[in-house]
Amino acid sequence: MSRIALLYQGCEGQTRKITERIGYCLTQAGHETFLCSIADLNDGFSLESYDGVILGCSIRYGKHHNECYQFIKKYSDQLATIPSYFFSVNLTARKLERRDPHNNRYLQKFLKQIPWTPDRVEVFAGALLYTRYRWVDKQMIRLIMKLTGGPTDVTQNTEFTDWKRVKAFAEQLNQDFQKISRPMATYERVVEESSVSSVS
Repeated sequence: MSRIALLYQGCEGQTRKITERIGYCLTQAGHETFLCSIADLNDGFSLESYDGVILGCSIRYGKHHNECYQFIKKYSDQLATIPSYFFSVNLTARKLERRDPHNNRYLQKFLKQIPWTPDRVEVFAGALLYTRYRWVDKQMIRLIMKLTGGPTDVTQNTEFTDWKRVKAFAEQLNQDFQKISRPMATYERVVEESSVSSVS
């Protein structure tokens, strides 16, 4: 098995929901997972005791969250030493042609701006959660939906996430991690050494 960190940053909960589903699939496959939002990580967090990391982030008004940029900048050296993966969650991916990572301009722009090259990337459609938005956001997003042919009824929420694609992504990750899996005894030693070094 592998020890995997699943980290995410979103707004209304859909990115967390997708991350949880990926984590569930990996746990069912026998891996040990740690799931947390980037904003909730403590100052002493490190990727050194993990075999890999999966990072997910949603988009608001065309940009990924600043916390995600800051995390990648801070941990770029550690991200380069272990298998690392990224998925973007955005409403443009509700359209079939925008689900292709190479054809999603928001993801491609993001990848050019960060000091990290993920081993694998994916794009998932998020959810249009009008009832959870602030009044200003609700009006802005409604306007964007009107211009792009999306739902405009602010009393209704719509989930666009294709859960079969999420499962397929998790299965791909499982195959990757199966190739580097280590016995439990190795993890116990790594965690013990990490604890000793943090005290000294």
